[in-house]
Amino acid sequence: MQFTHDWLPQRVRFASGGAAEAVAEEVRRLGAARVMAIAAEATRAEPVLTGVPVAVLHTDVVMHVPLEVAERARAVAADHDADALVCVGGGSTTGLAKAVALNTGLPIVAVPTTYAGSEATDVWGLTDDGRKTTGVDRVVLPRAVVYDASLMLGLPVPTSVASGLNALAHCVDSMWGPRTDPIDQSLALEGIRALRTGLPGVVEDPMELAGREQTLYGAYLSALAFASAGSGLHHKICHVLGGMFNLPHAETHAVVLPYVLALNAPAVPVLDQRMAEAFAADSALAGLLALRDETGAPRSLRDLGLSEDDVPKAVQPILDASPESNPTPVTAESIAALLRAAWEGKEPG
Repeated sequence: MQFTHDWLPQRVRFASGGAAEAVAEEVRRLGAARVMAIAAEATRAEPVLTGVPVAVLHTDVVMHVPLEVAERARAVAADHDADALVCVGGGSTTGLAKAVALNTGLPIVAVPTTYAGSEATDVWGLTDDGRKTTGVDRVVLPRAVVYDASLMLGLPVPTSVASGLNALAHCVDSMWGPRTDPIDQSLALEGIRALRTGLPGVVEDPMELAGREQTLYGAYLSALAFASAGSGLHHKICHVLGGMFNLPHAETHAVVLPYVLALNAPAVPVLDQRMAEAFAADSALAGLLALRDETGAPRSLRDLGLSEDDVPKAVQPILDASPESNPTPVTAESIAALLRAAWEGKEPG
């Protein structure tokens, strides 16, 4: 056994019901006095910011972080002489904070309100002219993350399910990502187990904390694994679709994941069996499909707004982005068939 695993330097706090106190303490640890707060919904963020010296609350948040939106936010940070960032929200909010940090070096305290996982990675993404570009830079990694499952209680069930399956996609991609190692895979497997347990609880009782906590725990583990293992085929597909056609991020991941799993799992039977055990199923795909059925997850790209004419346009950009390490060789024919099946919502397998 030979591998090198690099842990990301980050403080992580699970503080159900205690986000405001925890965030204020993390800001004090940074010595910040003029914080730029970023949130799509001011009313949801304000209770979390009660002990924070907020110089400006910025709410211009857009999915996939368009470059012009990032540039406006960077200008706001400069105009208010911000010395730290606090982002309260989902992946788009965290992504915007990262875009500001990328140019300014400002430290981030992240408070997630979905299961997106961006807060635990050093990956940034920007969209310009229909193309989503991603990169890796330690400067965008939040210095601290405060997880408060009580902030998720108002998250609608369909959004929770899609966001949770987005987290599950991090787990699956981490099993065969370009830099994966046994530690990444162990984190991913525990993430699968937690998400498989937590998401049905969220659906059954959205206002019950235990399901939310288990899902949030799984989402963090999934992001931790993904940050180390790197982006696999699934994420390359979803980034292309999101950037080119402005599809909703989490829902796109939820739809595409079973098709990528059906493509890759037969090539890695040992990993398939390990994932199956985490799903408590006969195979990883059977476990994922059962979870999809149990939670009422979205089924087709057509339902998300992708037109039939757009399907072939995505094939070559996906091929160009596909990692060489994918367990199953990727061809134009296999990607076209995968996209077509996902567009129709055809049964994967």
